[in-house]
Amino acid sequence: MRVAVTGGRGMLGSALVRAWQRAHPGDEVHAITRDDADLRDRGATRRLFERLSPDLVLHAAAKVGGISANVASPTEFLADNLALDTSVLESARELGVRDLIYFGSSCMYPRDYRQPLVESDVLQAPLEPTNEGYALAKITGAKYCEYASRQYGLNYRVVIPSNLYGPNDHYGSEASHLVAATIWKAHVARETGADHLDVWGDGTARREFTYVEDVADWVASAAHGLADWPPLLNVGLGRDHSIREYYELALDVVGYQCELEFDPSKPAGMHQKLMDSSLAASFGWAPPTDIRSGMAAAYAAFLSAEANLGRTEDPQ
Repeated sequence: MRVAVTGGRGMLGSALVRAWQRAHPGDEVHAITRDDADLRDRGATRRLFERLSPDLVLHAAAKVGGISANVASPTEFLADNLALDTSVLESARELGVRDLIYFGSSCMYPRDYRQPLVESDVLQAPLEPTNEGYALAKITGAKYCEYASRQYGLNYRVVIPSNLYGPNDHYGSEASHLVAATIWKAHVARETGADHLDVWGDGTARREFTYVEDVADWVASAAHGLADWPPLLNVGLGRDHSIREYYELALDVVGYQCELEFDPSKPAGMHQKLMDSSLAASFGWAPPTDIRSGMAAAYAAFLSAEANLGRTEDPQ
């Protein structure tokens, strides 16, 4: 079997490659990166897919970023993701790829809606303004998969992970998501002896984070039954924590203590977006990694990567 993984250098994509190779050592797994093609370029993407001729596509590539990046550049988050998804999804369909998993985002869900969120809640109310551009692009990609599956008899399914973290996460810039940002800030505070960490918002907003290796392992084991999946599947840990708790956990795993200084004038996004992943549980989803163990593993991976690079970036 030939499997193509877009975003093969990213956190989720690289985890999918490792998990698939562990679970299916006889398969050909192609980790697609920017070196192979600019996936926003439809012609280049089609030529790449023609050459690889995949039986299954795991589409994990996306332009992603934290809240400050989404607020600053909504046009780019919308346009780049629309272009990228159109290239990948249309190329796969036109070339007869029958099986594809598209990775959505919990940003697809309405702002301040019922908790926990279920798959049918998508498009039921207005989106969170701070990441609306990205959310609209992901909803469009998910709808393409639903339409193409119905119209052409394809198995194009959508996994909606909670926020993810783990090895190969992005640290030290505005592209960092919450867990990576907390670990990075705690690490820098320890290195510099800082007496406090600055935190956007009042610390009460809650987020669900799932260890990326758990998601990848489940996909590698469950994708053989793709035809039986519903159009959308939530995949999350099933428990959320406050922003304050994530910062406290980061300081704990880094081995440093200092004050947290909250700035309620800064945007914190949705107050809560916990997902109901019971539907995925019926297809074997049962994440084994708790948040503290996962953050400790993520920090260990971060330290290993820093040691190999021999440098750190300036925090932003």
